[in-house]
Amino acid sequence: MAQIGNDRPRLGKSMAHLILLYNRVFRAKRLKSHSMNKYIHTFAVVLVGLSLTLFAGYLALAQAKAGTAELTVAAAADLSSALKEIADRYARKTGTKLKLSFGASGALTQQIQNDAPFDAFLSADSNYPKQLIQSGKAEPDLYLYAIGRLVLWVPADSPLDLQRQGMNALLDSSVKKIAIANPQHAPYGKAAMAALEHFKLYDKIKDRLVLGENVSQAAQFVESGNAQAGFVALAHALAPGMDKKGKYWIIPAESYPAMEQSAVVLSHSQHKKEATDFLKYIESPEIIELLTRYGFAQPVVAQSMSHGDH
Repeated sequence: MAQIGNDRPRLGKSMAHLILLYNRVFRAKRLKSHSMNKYIHTFAVVLVGLSLTLFAGYLALAQAKAGTAELTVAAAADLSSALKEIADRYARKTGTKLKLSFGASGALTQQIQNDAPFDAFLSADSNYPKQLIQSGKAEPDLYLYAIGRLVLWVPADSPLDLQRQGMNALLDSSVKKIAIANPQHAPYGKAAMAALEHFKLYDKIKDRLVLGENVSQAAQFVESGNAQAGFVALAHALAPGMDKKGKYWIIPAESYPAMEQSAVVLSHSQHKKEATDFLKYIESPEIIELLTRYGFAQPVVAQSMSHGDH
């Protein structure tokens, strides 16, 4: 892709060289004959033509630069690390920049219902994107891109032995507060509640629960010491900088409904083609590998459920 910042000096130098050449010819040949005047006139016409051509080329490059879309993407909080890396790769690959806004999937859905200016939405589940499709706020194609995984996470210096105790670690007297994402609008909060019910622990620890606005904030509560344990995304536990701050136990997948994470292009987007291209990109092998590295599982049925086949 052409870079205007790099081409501007070259265009300027080319015009300067032409003007310098003209001055040298004019000063070296101060002849007043009709033929020389005609020669100089012809040379000036050529110079103007070349200058206009260079200027037109500069305008074309500027227009190409201006035409590069910037996509505004709403994304679930569990993608806060992975999607930043994906956005950097995509910008280098296509020139399209992504402006990212992270939050609880339910809260972002409410913003979109109120016409927030997003181009695409990557949710931590499939229910919220389906709601947007049904309400006409999203295009009908549903991109199932990953399966979220829930973990129990404690600080690295915690005396709890998660691998031995599992969920029963929450019954330890040292655990005064347990952080979860708000189940009213965060899929990871709903999954945490389901897991607590599955292990018949909810009634025993419900008074010690503290709610984060989203799963990222639940992780922050544990990291800051405001909670001694928390339910977070595996993606948070594995994220650079977080992987050394805590230890985790993966909650068995059968203890909560599968978090099939889907994405949609929003109906009011002015960049639907670019948004569609980006959502197709997250299905590419390199992004599948990246998401797996961040702890996401890949849905086997992703291709069959996407692009109008659901």
